[in-house]
Amino acid sequence: MKQFHLSLSRDAESNNQVKDMKEDILQQIESSYKMVCEERNKEAPFGLVIDGKALEIALRGDVKDEFLQLAVNCASVICCRVSPKQKALITRLVKQYTGKTTLAIGDGANDVGMIQEADIGVGISGMEGMQAVMASDFSLPQFRFLERLLIVHGHWCYQRISKMVLYFVYKNVAFGLTLFYYELYTSFSGEVLYDDWYMTMFNVMLTSLPVIALGVLEQDVSSDICLQFPALYQQGPRNVHFSWSRIIGWILNGVVSSLVIFLANIYILSPTAMRENGFVADIDSLVYGALPPNFSGNAFQVLVEGIGPAPLYWMITVLVVVVSLLPYFIHIVIQRSYFPMDDHIIQEMEQCYKKYDVRDNEMWDFLISLKKLAVKRAIAIGHVQLANKFDLKVLQAPGIFPITFVFTC
Repeated sequence: MKQFHLSLSRDAESNNQVKDMKEDILQQIESSYKMVCEERNKEAPFGLVIDGKALEIALRGDVKDEFLQLAVNCASVICCRVSPKQKALITRLVKQYTGKTTLAIGDGANDVGMIQEADIGVGISGMEGMQAVMASDFSLPQFRFLERLLIVHGHWCYQRISKMVLYFVYKNVAFGLTLFYYELYTSFSGEVLYDDWYMTMFNVMLTSLPVIALGVLEQDVSSDICLQFPALYQQGPRNVHFSWSRIIGWILNGVVSSLVIFLANIYILSPTAMRENGFVADIDSLVYGALPPNFSGNAFQVLVEGIGPAPLYWMITVLVVVVSLLPYFIHIVIQRSYFPMDDHIIQEMEQCYKKYDVRDNEMWDFLISLKKLAVKRAIAIGHVQLANKFDLKVLQAPGIFPITFVFTC
């Protein structure tokens, strides 16, 4: 890693000296940024080291933008001998300049301002008291647990929240549109398709447990695999699983499911004689759930007498479920076969780990039989052992965190 050092040899005692120092720092920044721009290897990492005196000048006026432009093009920025105010200020400026989510971690009272200024604050409980812990969003007993907090739980939480929200969108679109279709079918008579209690309890009880289970228990890969492939964390910053294309796709999936549910019941069950005496239970099968018990004491007998004994009803129920889920499974098969994502490849590799021992040559032979593109993508995600085994060049994956600022007092 190439490093740049920005420093001042003396303190400013007059306005002229401040002006000279500003020109000196600006010249150092411009020369460093020029080296970054002239670097042929665009993926080469750079490091920036700056002390408190130079940082005070760099954060002033017109020099501030030049300094931030250089800092955001470096993989790591180390600020030495800085004050608590400077820590908070640089955190605020980076957050405003880049528009990215920032995380600050500290263990003492000097880090409180920085922790509060960042989007996510992490405090370490230790020898320097509990001030940082009290001001933070997350508390850790040791710094080494930060890796697991971000790489494992950060990835899991992003997966769970995104899938849970999309699940909510899907099921409510599929449920709500059937009501709209029924109004069209009845010429906007004002009659509802479902019973009031059913509509009230749909989100509260009838469909709440699957969503809660998905939001609490979902794990696309194990914790060991998350630590072995830390670049999976980049799915969160890149917003892979909660992009507009995903949202629109789940909305369209809900539209398709609602059409299947409504049309299958309307045009297959309606003209069918389902009672023992030969009468049809067409409109009754649609509105029996909309009639309250005090309106008709035997309204719900339609289920027992007309619909329950009919094999066609249960066949349609199974058919509607299968056809409604068919677009989703087709999408999954096509995506995993022809357009696999990073987590899909790693899930297949995880199954290999479960089937074979890591030291077993049969496992490596199996992995060699995979497509070369999939192997290269797995190497790019972070599996260096595959690169050594296949004698392939390790592809440079993007950094897990775009910029890392380190402050020392």
